[in-house]
Amino acid sequence: MKNLFSWQRIWPHLVAVIGFMILSVAYVSPVLQGKKLIAQDDVYAKGAAREVLDYKKQTGEWSAWTNGMFAGMPAYLVAADYPTSVSTKLGQGINKILPAPANYFLIGMVSAYILFLVLGAGGWLAAIGAVAFAFSAFNVINLEAGHVSQVIAIMYAPGVLAGVILAFRKNWLAGAALTGLFLSLELYANHVQITYYLGIGIIILVIIESVSYIKKGRAKDLALVLAGLAFAGAVAVGTHTTRLWNAYDYTKETIRGKSELTPLQTAPGAATGDGLGKEYAFTYSYGLGELLTLVIPNAYGGTSYGPLSNTSETYKTLVGRGADPASALNIIQQLPLYWGDQPIMGGPNYIGIIVFFLFILGLFIVKNPIKYWAAGVILLYIVWALGKTFSGINYLFFDYFPMFNKFRAMTMVISLAQLLMVLVAVLALVTIVERKIDQNKFQKSFLITLGITAGVTLILALMPGVFFSFQAVSDAQYVGQFEQMTRDKAFAQEIMNSVIQDRAGLMKSDAIRSLIFVLLAAGVVWFTMKDKVKPVLFYGVMLILIIFDLFGIDKRYLNNEDFLSNYAAQGVSTPSPADEQILRDTDPDYRVYDLSSRQGPFNSADASYFHKSLGGYHGAKLRRYQELFERQIATQKPNTRIINMLNTKYILIPDQQGNKVAQPNPEAYGHAWFVNSFKIVPNADAEMTALDSLKPREEAVLDQKFADKLNGLKIQPDSTAKISLISYKPNEVIYESNSNAEGLAVFSEIYYNVRDEWKVTIDDKPADMLRADYILRALRVPAGKHTIKFRFEPVSITAGSKIDLVSSILLVLLIAGAVFAEIKRTKSA
Repeated sequence: MKNLFSWQRIWPHLVAVIGFMILSVAYVSPVLQGKKLIAQDDVYAKGAAREVLDYKKQTGEWSAWTNGMFAGMPAYLVAADYPTSVSTKLGQGINKILPAPANYFLIGMVSAYILFLVLGAGGWLAAIGAVAFAFSAFNVINLEAGHVSQVIAIMYAPGVLAGVILAFRKNWLAGAALTGLFLSLELYANHVQITYYLGIGIIILVIIESVSYIKKGRAKDLALVLAGLAFAGAVAVGTHTTRLWNAYDYTKETIRGKSELTPLQTAPGAATGDGLGKEYAFTYSYGLGELLTLVIPNAYGGTSYGPLSNTSETYKTLVGRGADPASALNIIQQLPLYWGDQPIMGGPNYIGIIVFFLFILGLFIVKNPIKYWAAGVILLYIVWALGKTFSGINYLFFDYFPMFNKFRAMTMVISLAQLLMVLVAVLALVTIVERKIDQNKFQKSFLITLGITAGVTLILALMPGVFFSFQAVSDAQYVGQFEQMTRDKAFAQEIMNSVIQDRAGLMKSDAIRSLIFVLLAAGVVWFTMKDKVKPVLFYGVMLILIIFDLFGIDKRYLNNEDFLSNYAAQGVSTPSPADEQILRDTDPDYRVYDLSSRQGPFNSADASYFHKSLGGYHGAKLRRYQELFERQIATQKPNTRIINMLNTKYILIPDQQGNKVAQPNPEAYGHAWFVNSFKIVPNADAEMTALDSLKPREEAVLDQKFADKLNGLKIQPDSTAKISLISYKPNEVIYESNSNAEGLAVFSEIYYNVRDEWKVTIDDKPADMLRADYILRALRVPAGKHTIKFRFEPVSITAGSKIDLVSSILLVLLIAGAVFAEIKRTKSA
């Protein structure tokens, strides 16, 4: 025990972790003043979860359903707690070590540090690689955008990989324990897409390592390794049974599931089977030239709309044509600089020219066979990130590879390619420091690498216009906007031409920047191999160069200006006068349709922060609700009867100044009503078509699958029949009905019933919930006075929490067993 936990073994790693903490906080220093990073996606997430969090604060209970977005959806997609999952509690605890977003950088550096130690790197080199990984521009830009779960999943990925490599290369039990620990934290991040891509890469590694074991005649050892990893994977997944079960059930009912409708001819991107449509899934795809942003940040202009300086060609053009200098400065702060094909670009995926130089060098000089796996998986990931640019390959994956068609924005896989580039780069540094290569081979490899990296940057610095036009398909649209601004078509085109020149200038200046950094790094490497630089100095200089290289780009996107004081942050969630007007309504359950947002009602959760919204913001909307919105509401002539049946009491619209105005809708149908008639239709197409002319207040349309539940029902119109809401909670609504005859009641609540999650009773006796009008709940109600209750109780939560607990115990035992075995080994050594 003394050997394992001796100060001599612990202190270097402790120093590294402290260094990581200092660097993390230094990058986002405003957090020391209590300031917070306010990102749009983060604001939307808080809006989506507002009802659930308020309910938890009031009652101490987590609701599994919320009416805050999309007229109602499972709440565990936006906010939930998993009290019996040890990995969830551990993940939550780790997040509190430092204030956000410093904590995410710390997670990434510690995770990567462990990976590089497992690969045989010393503490200094592992730390250098950890910094290079955590501060790659992709991570920083996504934090600035609020894609927190995605970043957390990326940051834990190195630890998962470290566990698998450790199991195969050194110690199967320790590797299994490390894999179980980090995989459980990876799943805690709750970003299935990143975990899926990581899993594919790891499966390839397992296959390669298994073949190697078999060739060496180590089948028994292989069985032990695979059994350990399988057990680790099972218990890691098991600690998130509730979360994953929820997601699995929900996915089947979302736009990622199978639609029952015949696709519209006017919707080429719509899903036609069990998954997303190709056009939608591949909306975000890199162009081949955009891979240059890995080494030249502004090769494609950087961000969709970015600033220029007063030395830019656009500024000179504006001032030269008589524009006021102050006005010209204002105009050049938001110009269309990105000229690729993606609809929105938050910034480049810059890995760092130094890292890329070391990666290419590593492909030549590293002898560790893991580099071949890394290179192959990097190539695979890059092909996926290119999306429709390589449609011949990627469409095959989309059509035939398991689960591939469940995800969109596959460009994010580039982050894992960058992780593996850093891995090879660290192995290159190990090779250099430990002199694992002779001078002649090194010199040849070095010169080839320098020629590739410095050569490309030099050529693009000298003549970028020879290879690229710097023109975008959308430029014609911007010319039109400039024409509206100037009322002069020739002047507008002149401005656009200047913007194109500035795009070229951005590539040129960043190419020069990259050239300088690669020459500096190459010089340090060269003199180290020539024994002119001592290893300690080499470590320090390389670390400083990488920090300056990455921070210089990162600060363009996430800097001190992005942080707000607590007071200013609270202003983001302050209700407008229109919101306050609506909030004076004491009705506990009505909806608001937000047409005031520039993002549109289905791409903004602003309204959800204060109201139960018809719209919202989420990557996996309920499929039937999305279809209803597309075909009945978001049309040239919206079907107002559908808006009314969703109990939309208020509509938020913008006035001429862009301020919100609350417009009451007196035609809203209310919480529930008895219909005078109903009709059965054969399928979803007929049901949707019926809505075109349906009068939902008087009649209902139901799918044939519910016909047997309506056998014998003959509705007798009853003008005195009444049904009222008497109690509202997000996960429980209670009504009171009174009628002279049996009838069919329709409730302005979203139908969701994958596993009979909604427990429905009439006078405490179970009743069958039906689906009417494509999306609403309906119920056959007997004559007389009755109490009707809907209670949301998913079996995935009640049963899943028990599995979470058992798996958590097994995970703890696995880790404890590995620690005990290591203590025993060191004692006997």
